[in-house]
Amino acid sequence: MLTVTENAQAVVKGLTSEQGLPETAGLRLSLAADQTQLQVALVPQPEPTDQAVPSTEAPVYVAEDTVPALADQTLDAAQTPEGVGFTLQPQDPTA
Repeated sequence: MLTVTENAQAVVKGLTSEQGLPETAGLRLSLAADQTQLQVALVPQPEPTDQAVPSTEAPVYVAEDTVPALADQTLDAAQTPEGVGFTLQPQDPTA
């Protein structure tokens, strides 16, 4: 299952509280209709079939059809000139 760095969790928590969203709000990851791009969105609550990433301080939801594509990835966040950016990296098998 996807893992989420502490840094990314802090960013998600900050974004949801900044927007005044409910506690169920979080970051949702899903594949675009063409299945070639990942969509990232702040949502007030997950879709019924979404899977919540376990053990996160801030909710991160993955669309059911996207779970296999992200199973061995780690989500991180960093400040970019355009604002906050999220990145995916392969999980470290030794961690």
